[in-house]
Amino acid sequence: MTGNRQGIEGDLRARLSTLWIVVLFTMLYADVLSFLDAEFLRGLMAGHAGGVPVTSALLVGSAVMVEIPIVMVMSSRVLKPAVMRRVTLVAAPLTAAFVIGGGSVKPHYLVLAAVELVCLAVIVRLAWRMATSPTLT
Repeated sequence: MTGNRQGIEGDLRARLSTLWIVVLFTMLYADVLSFLDAEFLRGLMAGHAGGVPVTSALLVGSAVMVEIPIVMVMSSRVLKPAVMRRVTLVAAPLTAAFVIGGGSVKPHYLVLAAVELVCLAVIVRLAWRMATSPTLT
């Protein structure tokens, strides 16, 4: 039973960590593609990102929000299941809010944001199920 429990827990941890990696790379790729958009680049050169002034506070806030998926890649692998569940159920909705609130309506962003949101929904579902799994509680 212990071996099976560790196998199930390890598989869940691997899936969560991998999903966070997908979210992170998709977020980064959305930004890279945005830099290829001439209109967006002109705005950046004028000190605006999507009509919002680029300030130190905006950059720090964005850095903090992008750090969430980065930290969750490792946290998904090392935190105890009960702690991991709680942290994940906070981190995923925060990241989703950042994706929705900090994005654009450009087609490339909408496609990539949809991928991010689906991955985040799966992350929440897996974390939620952790509490109901007798092998992980």
